[in-house]
Amino acid sequence: MPLSQRWTLTRYLIEERRRFPQASGDLNALILDISIACKAIARIVSFGEVGDALTGVDKPAAGAVNVQGEVQKPLDVMSNDIFIRMNEWSGHLAGMASEEMDQPRQIPTSYSRGKYLLVFDPLDGSSNIDVNVSVGSIFSILRAPQDAIDSGRDVTEADFLQPGATQVAAGYALYGPTTMLVLTVGNGVAGFTLNPNLGEFVLTHNKITVPPDTQEFAINSSNSRFWEPPVKRYVDECLAGKTGPRGKDFNTRWIASMVAEAHRILMRGGVFLYPRDTKDPSKNGRLRLLYEANPIGFVMEQAGGRASTGRQAMLGVKPTELHQRIGLIFGSKNEVERIERYHHEPATRDAGVPLFAERSLFRD
Repeated sequence: MPLSQRWTLTRYLIEERRRFPQASGDLNALILDISIACKAIARIVSFGEVGDALTGVDKPAAGAVNVQGEVQKPLDVMSNDIFIRMNEWSGHLAGMASEEMDQPRQIPTSYSRGKYLLVFDPLDGSSNIDVNVSVGSIFSILRAPQDAIDSGRDVTEADFLQPGATQVAAGYALYGPTTMLVLTVGNGVAGFTLNPNLGEFVLTHNKITVPPDTQEFAINSSNSRFWEPPVKRYVDECLAGKTGPRGKDFNTRWIASMVAEAHRILMRGGVFLYPRDTKDPSKNGRLRLLYEANPIGFVMEQAGGRASTGRQAMLGVKPTELHQRIGLIFGSKNEVERIERYHHEPATRDAGVPLFAERSLFRD
């Protein structure tokens, strides 16, 4: 389609709003503010190590530790600050929460407060920047509690503890060879590519759907000794190929950037597994529920895929804390449902008897 005939993100949002004549337009404006933050981050990421000289932006010192106990990279801090600056002033938000902040961010009293909450991972996969692998930003928009809207009170952690099914909109930006914004407002999934000549996101992938079947899976096999039996069973069957119970060969993919993994699956199918395991019994998973698993899960479900903990639908999980971790499996619907089924089936083999034990290429 010629560029002149492509919809911009602004036009797409206007057309979506027309489905709700009573809508105020605040959601559209908030999403456009988020898109501006993503453009700014994309520019900084694209300059890499020469960024100081060409952008005039001084990188903050590395080495600080966030609430997750992870060492922050300079671009983590910069990206978080960009999200805050671009979204706190417009009057659309009651508050924000981020991977990089211990507590919810209050909207300054000098600004108006709105009816939405913004939850975000400002730079997912930032450990890949040093090796020039695609990274991204993930965001989720929730409705603020009515009493917070009416009174204008400060938001609390409890205000953000909403199941993923209550999300109003969610998406991610991918900073790769091109910059893309993938978005759902609860009416399917659309992908927008940043046209650097116009400085606009233009619609290039409308009504994205995830194929229900696949022959690709992504998992970090170095953790295999910590996997639960259902996950070992699934991976073993995939690795067995045509001669195994699945009767077909599978390819393994692992980028270690969830945004990049999610995007590949949206474009051509696949399944991504970062399941709960026994590596650290104090954690119920590795990924964060509110600002990673829920928004990616919402996008996948809206594209016809499925997102799950392995035991239940991801969007049905009731959060208990702001930085809660969880196991996540998402992608092609039939594969995710198979993995769920394995989690719910009773154990049929006695792992203590070698003759009947599960065989695994990754077995301890």
